[in-house]
Amino acid sequence: MKQIAVDIRDIRKSYTGIKALQGINIQINSGELFGFIGPDGAGKTSLFHILTSLVIPDSGSATVAGYDTIHDYREIRKIVGYMPGKFSLYQDLTVDENLKFFAGIFRTTIHEHFELYKDIFAQLEPFRKRKAGQLSGGMKQKLALSCALVHKPQLLFLDEPTTGVDAVSRTEFWEILQRIKYMGITVIVSTPYMDEAALCDRVALMNKGSIMAVNSPENIVRSFGKNLYAIKSEQMFPLPGLLATIEHTKAVYRSGEYIHYLNEKDDFDPVLIEIYLRACGHGMIQVHQIAPSIEDCFMVLMQQSKAQKAA
Repeated sequence: MKQIAVDIRDIRKSYTGIKALQGINIQINSGELFGFIGPDGAGKTSLFHILTSLVIPDSGSATVAGYDTIHDYREIRKIVGYMPGKFSLYQDLTVDENLKFFAGIFRTTIHEHFELYKDIFAQLEPFRKRKAGQLSGGMKQKLALSCALVHKPQLLFLDEPTTGVDAVSRTEFWEILQRIKYMGITVIVSTPYMDEAALCDRVALMNKGSIMAVNSPENIVRSFGKNLYAIKSEQMFPLPGLLATIEHTKAVYRSGEYIHYLNEKDDFDPVLIEIYLRACGHGMIQVHQIAPSIEDCFMVLMQQSKAQKAA
């Protein structure tokens, strides 16, 4: 039986009338690499603040490793590592000084649990005497991660750790997270990047304070259930509006240089799209079926949620 690391029950939080979290319910297993996936304003940071005992929810409850986030906040702060979205280490302290400072807070040394972050520190080694504020974006994140691991936490919370980081550093960072997970630490990460969802064991797709789906990335894509089409024409600007008027349209949205289209009917014939667009004066029409991605699942779920609220 899997042990529950985080148990969230009907968590709600508002700020000056804005609903940041609207009834979040989820359980995260020990040893998972779990991702909260969603755009800015989805509520990811508010949820992390509650789980790390920095903010009190308006209602609902949550436990981290069995400790209540309100009443047992002292115990939670001993066993979690937290890396906020904004670089928050001391800019005027060197790499070594930041590590020693955080080790001191947790009454340990930078050597006691060095095996956890030795691979990261190997990359920081040439910059040990450099001030944190003078590091590159990727190196700042690696230093912040090292400081979050210095006391060997049971759970690691990382709030958008790769935002603003170059592609190579993003790849390296996720490889590091996989190694940390195999060391027995539960890793909980938030990200706005849909491609990073595939790197998690399970994900929660979030939008505007609500969770739209929770499952493994593979199962979320597998549950898409309908044929998806990528469409292009010489008149791209009015194309989404025209496609939305086709009978039984379920979702229409832009994706790169194409418009993605989903129809509710299982027997829908995509030839009808081309016939309709030509009748509307469009030329150079391309219509082809594509495999859905996590981003497609997110967009369809988001449009369904909007339709339900409007109804």
